[in-house]
Amino acid sequence: MSSVFTKIINGELPGRFVYRDDKVVAFLSIEPLRYGHTLVVPVAEVDKWTDLDAQTWAHLNEVAMKVGNAVKNAWDSQRAGYIIAGFDVPHTHIHVFPTDKMEEYDFKRCYAADATDAAAMDEAATRIRQHLGTDTDGYVVQD
Repeated sequence: MSSVFTKIINGELPGRFVYRDDKVVAFLSIEPLRYGHTLVVPVAEVDKWTDLDAQTWAHLNEVAMKVGNAVKNAWDSQRAGYIIAGFDVPHTHIHVFPTDKMEEYDFKRCYAADATDAAAMDEAATRIRQHLGTDTDGYVVQD
């Protein structure tokens, strides 16, 4: 059975994509720690990050760094948070989010999916895409 992330990647479930290539995608978390909280996910459905091949792992982190810089700049935050937890969805993913303090790393503080403001989520995706130079599907805009 496909993971929820595979269903989002395949368009079976909605997602606010901010980056996409043939190996890695990035889309907003529906339960964000802060607006701008993005999940960086390999297209290949691999449960544990330690089971990824070295090239995919490297590329996943390269994209996470780009997204991290985008969220940091879009929110003028001190840092970009980076967490690999891996218990909620059996599909490797990196949580990247704007942060100014350690308390913001607490998943107990996440917005519930039904408590987020849709307009604020759309605005967050737009802000990140502007810093990444990507379109509404997450693809890099060619000049």
